[in-house]
Amino acid sequence: MTKASVRKFAPLAGPAAWNDILGPHPAAQPLITASTADIVIIGAGFAGLSAARRVKQLQPNASVVVLDALRVGEGSAGRNSGFMIDLPHDLASDDYAGAGDDRAMIDLNRHAIAFAGDAVEEYGIDPNFFDRAGKVNGAASARAQSHNESYAQHLLSLGEASEALDRQQMQDLTGSPHYASGLYTPGTVMLQPAGYIHGLAKGLRAQGVMIHENSPVTALHRKGTAWHVTTSKGSISAGQVILNVNGHLESFGFEQGKLMQVFLYAVMTPELDPAMLARLGGQSRWGVTPSDPMGTTVRRIDTGQGGNRIITRTCATLNPNCVASSSNVARAAKVMQRKFDQRFPQLAGLKMEHAWAGHLCLTRNSVSVMRQLDDGLYSGCVQNGLGTTRGTLTGIGAAELACGETSAITRHFGAEQPPKKLPPQPFQQIGANALLRYREWRAESE
Repeated sequence: MTKASVRKFAPLAGPAAWNDILGPHPAAQPLITASTADIVIIGAGFAGLSAARRVKQLQPNASVVVLDALRVGEGSAGRNSGFMIDLPHDLASDDYAGAGDDRAMIDLNRHAIAFAGDAVEEYGIDPNFFDRAGKVNGAASARAQSHNESYAQHLLSLGEASEALDRQQMQDLTGSPHYASGLYTPGTVMLQPAGYIHGLAKGLRAQGVMIHENSPVTALHRKGTAWHVTTSKGSISAGQVILNVNGHLESFGFEQGKLMQVFLYAVMTPELDPAMLARLGGQSRWGVTPSDPMGTTVRRIDTGQGGNRIITRTCATLNPNCVASSSNVARAAKVMQRKFDQRFPQLAGLKMEHAWAGHLCLTRNSVSVMRQLDDGLYSGCVQNGLGTTRGTLTGIGAAELACGETSAITRHFGAEQPPKKLPPQPFQQIGANALLRYREWRAESE
């Protein structure tokens, strides 16, 4: 590929709530001129900003420019659940146990967490945005509890610690009578994802990295030894380009017919007043993932992360055009209101303040696309639903490839098979959404 028109990025449905609750941000600085750089990074999420940081570590004098179609924190970085998970977390499984070398993946995930933790210290990012609290897999049924038991045995075989929680311990933690048991694992970092990303961007700007928001890329082509990147209002030429755009890799003409464009949905309460907090009980910060990957994720945050609020996430749709409709969000919001009311009867009927869709990308064989695509063109894309950790890893790896470095990260992703071809449309969309609805129904109580 030496030339490509880039498919227009569609707006994401609903607000990026994690970003909204942080308050106002400095004005955007779109790319409005013709300029040059050593390396251009497209995408300012976990992957893109991690790539920028790694480039500056390896080549401190390199001129680095980051472009994003949106504002920092308005894309997936402001729409995920904020779990930076170290342990196996295969969303296609019944209990998260992976099908590959989980030991190696754990080590890589912890490398990503250490990289992010070092950035928090180096850039002075608010430690509330990077809370090493661990997480709990919640179980509300006997089947779900068996998933937790199976997962605990898998972790034991890997030499990893976990702690079983009974019903009372779960209620003491969450304030909810819903959970029969839980499985606590200590290594997960609970992010304020948009807060962390804004802190990362601020630190990079202080190191000389130019970050241009509201600068969607419209064309990418190679002429001679340089790549020319055209945006809606400007252009930039560079010897190397790194794509950190997750599922929008298809929008640049790569891996067509191989990427599943999936949307997950979430809602967030308004600020809970003192009376509500008293009725709720439980601890002020926690995160519960469902023992069944298609169940419901719930988080509680406090003032250090944007207010005393509860976030509920469930429902999934496959949307090949990368567009989640307002009806998708409305349907999911109704489901999540019911799930919230079931879990917190003492707050039942509380109207949600935010409802939104978040975009993730999967492959049939659960591989990422972290490799060289063309001369001077690299990809750190396709996070398979693990955007915080996997995005950090693929961003680091793509930067290392661009700088001529090898590491455990580049070797791991370089050894992966290419993504498998998906069934043709409309069978892919019909079949995938039918399966998602079935798995959602099966995980109804989780």
